[in-house]
Amino acid sequence: MNWNKSLASTLVWNKSKGINKLLKQPGSQRVQKPLALANLVEVFLVKKQRSLVGLFATLMLTIHSQAIAGKLEDTSSLLSSSKAPSSEAPSSSSSASRSNASLMVEKRVFEMPHFTTFGGKQIKNVKVGWEAYGTLNDAKSNVILITHYFSGSSHAAGKYDENDPAPGYWDSIIGPGKAIDTDRFYVISVDTLANLNAYDPHVITTGPTSINPDTGKPYGLDFPVVTIRDFVNVQKALLESLGISKLYAVIGPSMGSMQAIDWASAYPGWVERMISVIGAGQSDAWTTAALEHWATPITLDKNWNNGAYSKEQAPLNGLAASLMLITQNALTPSFFNQTGNTLGYKNVESAPLNDIRQSHSIVNWLRERAKTRAKSMDANHLLYLVRACQLFVAGHQGNLEQGLASIKAKTLFIPAQTDLLLMPYLSQSAHQGLTSMNNDSTLVTLNGKLGHLEGVTNVSAQAQAIRQFLENDKAAMQ
Repeated sequence: MNWNKSLASTLVWNKSKGINKLLKQPGSQRVQKPLALANLVEVFLVKKQRSLVGLFATLMLTIHSQAIAGKLEDTSSLLSSSKAPSSEAPSSSSSASRSNASLMVEKRVFEMPHFTTFGGKQIKNVKVGWEAYGTLNDAKSNVILITHYFSGSSHAAGKYDENDPAPGYWDSIIGPGKAIDTDRFYVISVDTLANLNAYDPHVITTGPTSINPDTGKPYGLDFPVVTIRDFVNVQKALLESLGISKLYAVIGPSMGSMQAIDWASAYPGWVERMISVIGAGQSDAWTTAALEHWATPITLDKNWNNGAYSKEQAPLNGLAASLMLITQNALTPSFFNQTGNTLGYKNVESAPLNDIRQSHSIVNWLRERAKTRAKSMDANHLLYLVRACQLFVAGHQGNLEQGLASIKAKTLFIPAQTDLLLMPYLSQSAHQGLTSMNNDSTLVTLNGKLGHLEGVTNVSAQAQAIRQFLENDKAAMQ
C-alpha cells in the first residue's frame, strides 16, 4: 500500500529589522543560523555553572530540552503545504556517508489519509515526521528501524545544520563506521503519534493538538486513545510506501524498546533482529501505577479544563510538575547529590526556612529546567503517551507469554543496572521468557550511574555488543 509522503518545509530565521520571523523554504534547504537565544543560554551555563556543563549538556540532550521552542508558533500549517516527493527512498552520497563530520539530515513528512487504531477508531489526515541515514540497497534488505523514547523524536542522529549545538540522541552509535553503520545500513526513525514535543519545529506529529478535520478545532480529548501498536502500524505503513517489506533490525530505547519488541511479536515475518535498550516486555502493575503519577499533576492543574485548553492557556504548571517527576525518575540519587553539591545545596537554606513558598536550590534547578522543556511540549500529548505505555504488553494479546511466543527474531536486551524507571527485571523477564522457548536471546548490562538515561546518553558503552549482534549475519544482507 502506497501512502503519500512529502518533504517538510524548512524553518528559517529572518532577522531583518531586528525581528525574528519564521519563514517557509523548500525542504532541501536548512536552518541558516543557530538561534541567538540558544547561544546566550550556552554562554550563561559556561560562565555561571562551569562545573555542571558536562552533566547539563548530557541531560539536556537526552530530554530534548529546547529553551526557545515554546516561543514558536505551531508549524503544522507550514508543513501541510509541503510538496510530495517521488516514492523512492532518499539516498545519501557515498562521500558524505564516509565523512567523519556529522551526518546532515532532513525531516520528511509521511501522510496517511486515514488510519484505524488498535482500538478500532479512525484518525483522518495523519502526518508524522521521519528521518533516514545511509543508503537503501537495491534489494531493500539493509533497513534498520530506530524507535524513539517517551520524550524523544525521530532525530536519532546527525544534525539539521552544521551549526546545531548537538546531534541526534544516538549519534554516538549511528553513523559511518559506528555500531549502527550507515555505510552499510539504511536507518529510519519516525515521530510517534501524539509526540510529546508538539511545538518543536523539528517534530511532526498527529495528536490532541492537531486539527480535527470534522470540526475545524483541535481534537483535545476527542483524539482516540493510541497504543504502542499504533506507533508500530504507522511505521509499517511508511516502510511499505518505500517498498520495504523486511527489517534487518528494529532497535529502540525505553518506550522505543516497547515498539521494538511489539514489532517482533506482531510482525515476526518482518523482523530478523530486535534490540531492546532500557526496555520492557510489558507494563506490569507496578510500572502502570508509577506512570499514573506522571499524569496526575496535569489533570490537577486548573488550566487543564478536562483537556479543553488553548495553547495560550495551557496547563504549564502541571506539565512542568510532571516533567520534574519524569526527570528525577530517569536519573539517580548519585546524579542529584552531585548536582546538589555543585549548586551549594544545604538542608537548611535561608529561602525555604523563612518562606514556605520558597524551595531549596536543587528543587529550583529541577523546576526551571522542567518549565523550559514544557514550552515545546503539550500536556494532553503527555497523557496519551502515558496511556500508551500503560496499555503495553508485547504482542498486545492476553499476556506477555503469548506475545513472546510469536517472536522469531534474534534478540538482544540491554538494561541499565541503576535504572529506577524501567527496572532491569523487566528486560530480564522478557529475555528469560524467550530463552525458555529456545529463542536466540542475549542480555548485556549498562553499568553506569545515570540510571534510565544510561540507555540514551551512554549507550555507546555497549556499542561493541550492538555491532557484534548486527554483524554476525552479514550474509543475510546479500
